[in-house]
Amino acid sequence: MIVRLVKMEFQAEYVSDFKKLFEDKKEKIRAFPGCQYLELMQGLDVKETVFYTYSYWDTEKDLENYRYSDLFKNTWAATKSMFAQKAEAISLHKLHTLV
Repeated sequence: MIVRLVKMEFQAEYVSDFKKLFEDKKEKIRAFPGCQYLELMQGLDVKETVFYTYSYWDTEKDLENYRYSDLFKNTWAATKSMFAQKAEAISLHKLHTLV
């Protein structure tokens, strides 16, 4: 399983626009083949303009298929236009989960 973590910082005036965009797209992203989990988070100790997405993908290929899809391209173009700085993304192999 692949875990994808993306840190995004937005211009303050676009925070509510981003939240609305995420609300509009989250079900489509989650329903994309290979996506097992999707979460939007905001840190307790960071600026109100910093958000993180956290998602699980079955395989690297599933994540790549999403990243080259029209859904991603359109969503990312809209999201990117609101950034205060470049996003940071990391992909990880999930090794263990303790519940």
